[in-house]
Amino acid sequence: MYEHFFHVKAKCIVGGLWVVWLLTATGCAVGPDFVRPQPPETDRYIPGKQLQETVSVDDQIQYFEHGAEIAADWWQLFKSPKLDALVKEAITNNSTLQAAQAALQQSQDNLRAGYGTFYPQIDLTGGVSRQKFSTARFGIPASAVFNLYTLSATVSYTLDVFGGQRRTVESLSAKRDMQRYTVLATYLTLIGNIVNTVIARAGYEAQIQTTQQLIESQQAQIKLTEFQLQAGIITYESLVNLRTQLEVLEASLPLLKQKYSQAEHLLATLIGQLPGERELPRIDLADLSLPTNLPLTLPSSLVRQRPDILLAEAQLHENSANIGIATAAMFPSFTLSGTYGQNNRNLLDIFLSSGNFWSIGTNFVAPLFRGGILWFQRKAAIDAYEQSRAQYRQTILDALGQVADVLLALKYDAEALQHQSQELNLVEERIQLMQTNYQAGLVNYQQVLITQSQYFQSKLNYLQTLALRFQDTAALFVALGGGWWNFEGKKLSSRDSEILFDVQLLEETDKVKMEY
Repeated sequence: MYEHFFHVKAKCIVGGLWVVWLLTATGCAVGPDFVRPQPPETDRYIPGKQLQETVSVDDQIQYFEHGAEIAADWWQLFKSPKLDALVKEAITNNSTLQAAQAALQQSQDNLRAGYGTFYPQIDLTGGVSRQKFSTARFGIPASAVFNLYTLSATVSYTLDVFGGQRRTVESLSAKRDMQRYTVLATYLTLIGNIVNTVIARAGYEAQIQTTQQLIESQQAQIKLTEFQLQAGIITYESLVNLRTQLEVLEASLPLLKQKYSQAEHLLATLIGQLPGERELPRIDLADLSLPTNLPLTLPSSLVRQRPDILLAEAQLHENSANIGIATAAMFPSFTLSGTYGQNNRNLLDIFLSSGNFWSIGTNFVAPLFRGGILWFQRKAAIDAYEQSRAQYRQTILDALGQVADVLLALKYDAEALQHQSQELNLVEERIQLMQTNYQAGLVNYQQVLITQSQYFQSKLNYLQTLALRFQDTAALFVALGGGWWNFEGKKLSSRDSEILFDVQLLEETDKVKMEY
């Protein structure tokens, strides 16, 4: 009977608090309701006529497909299985990406913890003590030493009348979104760095080989010049000039080898390996195919897809919610609480009705004078929002400027490479003519060697621009956001797909226009 009475009392208290919660959960929330900023209305990245294609280089033309979707696995467009394997290994093993994923999980757990504020807080307390009352004070002739056993349950609930707690959870949600886009930005940067480093390493290797060939040609010229000097045909100054050119070439070779080693070490660390742990697969420029169909999304789509812009938007959302938190702190706060318990001198009799006690009540705290603290905290929150709004706009400007730079870089890369390719073809033709004339006795061998040196120098310039064209092509995919939103159904490790490409987790919802 007493246990039933205890349960009825507890249910009455919890039920009453639950009704109050339902009445206040849909109450107003002071502060601005966040609304996503409008995307830019422009439909182009550069002024004037939109780029449609680049000039033809070695029968290759890159076409800009306006409004086309970006492949999530865009690096596979270079058609290199070795590159694809390195990218997937980096996604699995890169420590920076793993740290960002752990931070995302932390922010998600913090958000889940924040939701707990919407529920009543229930605590169970118990205690046992040995006490003695003064016999003179209470008029008790006998000894007043006794044991006291207490068991009670407390239920408390903070009424979110002005929405401070809801704004706090909203702020935690925005922080979680910030970490989502940090993960995506880390992922996109990682893949871009992998592709860029692989291309740079291949370019350095090709330049090393060409420089070595140029050095060999120069050495052959010097040997022939030395014979001519001994025969008195040329002056010593001509020999000194050739030796000087050779020293310049030989000095450039260690620098190229150093850059190759640095690219090798960077690539190893990006895939989560020690630089000396294993030999990385060799990838030549010839192993890479130049993507010819390049997607070009509209600026209005770009601001909804680039992780750095979405990160700035989430920061704006957090600061908007912080205005509501600071505003709610200026209003009264209300707390409901109820307690029911039992105490008795005998542990076995603790549930007797004679020992029960209960209380239910409410209290509020209203700030009357804080010396301007709350007012200026709200003012500071508004200032932080204005700051993040300016930073958001600047992030968009930087992103659109980056895309514009890459587009023109691809245009000029193709034009420069076209001239260098033509130059290379002409020098090759000249070498063939020189060799024919040499066999006919019309020119000497030194003229053949000089033409070969010109060919190798032209080839060096061509290789540098070719590698730059590959890198700028990869930079375009990175600048446009990398297509992560199209990764649904793609296959990576289960851990990456669980955190990175959960499209439902990354859904955005437009909200009521903010006013304050």
